[in-house]
Amino acid sequence: MADEGSRKALPRRQLGRHLRAQRTAEKLTLADVAKSMEWSISKLGRIERGEEGKIRKADVQQLCDILGFTPERTAVMVGLAQQADVKSWWHAFGDLIPDGFVMYVDLEWAAHEMTIYRPDLVPGLLQTAAYARALDRIYFPHDSEEEQEGRVRLRMERQAIVSRKTRPTRVDVVLHESVLHTIVGSPATMAAQLRHLADMSTKDNVGVRVLPYTAGVPIGVPIGPFVILDFKPDEDGVTEPPVIYVENFTGDMYLERGPDVESYRMASTTIQRAALDAVRSRTKLRNVAREFLS
Repeated sequence: MADEGSRKALPRRQLGRHLRAQRTAEKLTLADVAKSMEWSISKLGRIERGEEGKIRKADVQQLCDILGFTPERTAVMVGLAQQADVKSWWHAFGDLIPDGFVMYVDLEWAAHEMTIYRPDLVPGLLQTAAYARALDRIYFPHDSEEEQEGRVRLRMERQAIVSRKTRPTRVDVVLHESVLHTIVGSPATMAAQLRHLADMSTKDNVGVRVLPYTAGVPIGVPIGPFVILDFKPDEDGVTEPPVIYVENFTGDMYLERGPDVESYRMASTTIQRAALDAVRSRTKLRNVAREFLS
């Protein structure tokens, strides 16, 4: 049985991919189809990319008619749209999730395995509540106390993918050593955070390793934070392609093209080879935690 994230994120992406492939095969442009639907090009583009947004059954049927789908394939497309309309737990947090991040939370919840590199901060999936709270107070200075606590709860809810008993997500993280020494909150907050990372790294499905200062620049150029999300086959044996999530200050990117995925996999492999092994990483985390309290 598919989990909640799969019921929502993956069907929506599959629907968009089928629609885009058929439109391309029929040699129709986004503008051609959008005009026939009396939609904006941007709306159709969002649907084809599998982004957040409700699409009615009648709209799917009309789209399929324009694109020349058979009745059988149209029925499949309608089914995908209905699965994608299932509400997920994170919708209760409403405006507390930044624009564009809802799709990432969907994909994160559905992923079978995540490979993460962070040269700057502890990733949200492994943050303590105190560390998350300290960050959000800086990034969202005008939020009320209630909104701040809502953001922290959201972070903690997201972490359920790592600890859930049924098919917990495999998470492999490499942190640059500078993350261990960058004070977020207070020394006490950092000590607790680093101890938490060390404890989490003992779980079978969690890997936490440190890229030391002595490793230099492993791939020859600086690289920002990224996540590689991999998915398992669904009940019909269809495997969603991997997604690279690249986070930056002005806008995030989702990369699915083969060459882009391969480039980030190669970068990740190089970074992992340069990182300390699991045991030495755990020791360093605990040693730095003690230094914060000395």
